[in-house]
This record gives sequence, structure tokens and C-alpha cells, in this order.
Amino acid sequence: MKEFTIIVPIYNEFENIERLSKTLADYLQKASLPTQVLFVDDGSKDGSVEAIRKICTENTDFNYLAFAENKGLSTAIKAGFDHTQTAYVGYIDADLQTTPEDFEKLLPFRKDFVMVTGIRQNRKDSWLKKISSKIANSFRRMMVNDGLVDTGCPLKVFRTELAQKLPFFNGNHRFYAALVEEQVKEVPVRHFSRSAGEAKFGLRNRLIAPFLDCFHFSRTLVAKETQKLHYQAKFLNGFRLFLHNACWFHGTRLVFFAFCRSTFFI
Repeated sequence: MKEFTIIVPIYNEFENIERLSKTLADYLQKASLPTQVLFVDDGSKDGSVEAIRKICTENTDFNYLAFAENKGLSTAIKAGFDHTQTAYVGYIDADLQTTPEDFEKLLPFRKDFVMVTGIRQNRKDSWLKKISSKIANSFRRMMVNDGLVDTGCPLKVFRTELAQKLPFFNGNHRFYAALVEEQVKEVPVRHFSRSAGEAKFGLRNRLIAPFLDCFHFSRTLVAKETQKLHYQAKFLNGFRLFLHNACWFHGTRLVFFAFCRSTFFI
């Protein structure tokens, strides 16, 4: 019986598939929890999905989903969450700039926190990526105040029942810590250089998109609060109706008792 599912979103990562398969298979042999892998191909056009099908036939612990067209990282992760049946779920990027072995640093905290996430140490990124990431993180913390150091770390573990209930919008993967509305644990993890393939996020994705996503997040919060007020109003109206009916019944009973007393006992 598997207890942990690793979601691997993939978009045009053909050059990484073979190495990814071997790395994940090696990890499964020594994982502290019985673990399986769910690849989610996000409309790749470079042969990635064919390569994924092949490795899934070779390893019974590998499964996959495939989109007909590119939907974005948030949608790919959401699809993975929705198809997970184990108690815990995590995800990792296909570029292997983080290693599945470091799930062992996160999993010990899984019972005490609804979400555990990594903090990438000694990042092996270009100076432009580091600067744009710091700017985007600073802006997000100012807008959201979730207290997270490294929201973009692609190594996270969730309780599945919570992950499946997270409000969805494009870019919501940047706001998981704020959306869970509970304390989140951060753990230092290793970081590596990309050894194959090309990065899918340019300057626009790292700077402009996070700014826009902050406003999507704010709108989602407003919608949640509005819905909460709506349910509170329905409850109060229901309670008021209950009190009204109770008072009417009690008043009717008093009138009835008074009538009976005056008629039969006087």
C-alpha cells in the first residue's frame, strides 16, 4: 500500500527523461515511505510524452497523465493532486535541480504540518535568475505576508486531503503557503545546476507573472471572504427563523394552556 505520491510536472523535458527515470527509481528503492510517481505531461511537443509512456511500462511504480495542450504549471500540479490517492503528496521539477532524496528531509515533519517545503541552499542559478527571484519573492511577501523564504522551491510535501481542497487559479503554486492558512515548515535542501534541457521560465515568468499572480491571489481571498460571509448570513437567517418559530410555538402553547385552565378548571 503506497503512502506517498511524487508528482513530476513535465513540459518539453525529453533530454532529462532518462536521467529522471533512473534518479526516481533509485530513490523509490530507499524511500522511508512506500512511494509512487505520477508524471504530468503539460502538452510537450518534443517527444517527452512518448518517453514517459515508455518508462511507465518499465516501472510499475510510475504512472502518467498527459494534456493535449500546454495548460501551465499550476494546472499540471492541480491535476496531479486530484489524481492522488495516497495520504501524502509532493512534487519536484523534472530538471532535477532539486533531488528526490531530499524528500527524506521533509517527510519527517509531515504529521506535524499540513505543508513542508524546501529552502534551496547555495543556488546554482544565473545571477539574473537569482536577482529576479529575490525581487519577486520580496514583492510577494509584501503583498501576501506568508513568511515563506523560498516559495519557488520545487520540493514540497502536503497532506493530500488539504492539497486537493486548495483554491485554484493560474499561478496558485506560488501561494500554497498562504492558501493552506496553517503553519508551514521550511527545511533546507540541496540545489544543483541544470544538466540538460532548457529553463521554461524567462524574465517575464519570474518577474511580471508573480506580480500579476499576487492580484489573482488577492481576488481569490476576497471571493473566499465573501463566500464565508454568505454562509454566515444564511446561518444567522436560519437561526433567526428557528427562534421565531420556537417563540411562536411557545406562545401558542401558553395561550392553549390558559384557555384550557379557564374553560375546565374555573
